Amino acid sequence: MEIRYPQPLASGDLIGVTSPSSGVPESLVGRMDFAVQQLRDRGFAVDMGDCMDGSTHVSASVEQRARELMRMLLDPTIKAIVPPWGGATAIDLIPYLDFDALASAEPTWFVGYSDISTLLTPITLRTGMATLHGSNLMDTPYRVPELLMSWIDIASLPAGASFKQASPGIYRVNDWDDWENKPEVTDQAWNGSGAWERLDKGQGEVSVTGRLIGGCIETMVNLAGTPYLSTEVLRTGRSGSLIVYVEASSVDATTICRHLHGMRLAGFFDGAKAILVGRTGAPDSATLSQAEAVLDALGVLGIPIIGNVECGHVPPQLPIVNGAQGHLVFNEKDQYLEQTLA
Repeated sequence: MEIRYPQPLASGDLIGVTSPSSGVPESLVGRMDFAVQQLRDRGFAVDMGDCMDGSTHVSASVEQRARELMRMLLDPTIKAIVPPWGGATAIDLIPYLDFDALASAEPTWFVGYSDISTLLTPITLRTGMATLHGSNLMDTPYRVPELLMSWIDIASLPAGASFKQASPGIYRVNDWDDWENKPEVTDQAWNGSGAWERLDKGQGEVSVTGRLIGGCIETMVNLAGTPYLSTEVLRTGRSGSLIVYVEASSVDATTICRHLHGMRLAGFFDGAKAILVGRTGAPDSATLSQAEAVLDALGVLGIPIIGNVECGHVPPQLPIVNGAQGHLVFNEKDQYLEQTLA
């Protein structure tokens, strides 16, 4: 499959904001307004969508949400789309998306994580359009630690560019800012420290390449075994291999274990040369930790599994471009992920 990269994001470009899954409750509109103003302060124009209602688990009817998302994805004047955050049931949009139209249209940067990965990953796999697993709109105002990049910086790179990211050694777990009363916060209160960790029993240096693909375990598992999560198309190109990243949002380790077993049996990890596992604040089970759940389901693959990567619900976020060529290095001296938009 040929991966198609959107044009670099530049000052003056138009960014679309819509909620394909959950909307924003009235109490947090102040945070959303602040995040939008931050985009404008950086020189971008903003197209605010109508699907924003936060009174239920979805921002509007499935038809309205799909229509608005498709409008933004197909509008050549909109250069990037970033939802406020994820949600619960973005999966209901899948039958309403016109993948053929997206495959023939100029690509647009579509950014997000959590439930948004339910849309990002299928769009890349079905259309070849690169998508960006990174911070949602509400997280965008936070300052990014050294060794990481913001999604805006990555979306501003031209096709063919390469960039490296590594663990900043700090994180924040189970402690969230009060956006209702302090909507303008831009500094994270880091309460943890730690680097990447090799979870499998392999020894020696890791240096592997492959197309990057992945997302949130709890939402992607519901597409396992369907054409929308088939990674075979990424394994038919020049490299023929993958680097897969996964992360747990909130469910217990036993459930994550079952989910990963199912995704493995459905072929999602076929062709993987390594797996990145996001740092998580999700609970362990009585007899199974989150790390043990990963090994129980994926250890049989016999490939490097690197844990505590900043690619999930625990800030900060290490943005990953679905479809990009990845080069993962992990040894005693260096641990980094290099991505090339080629």
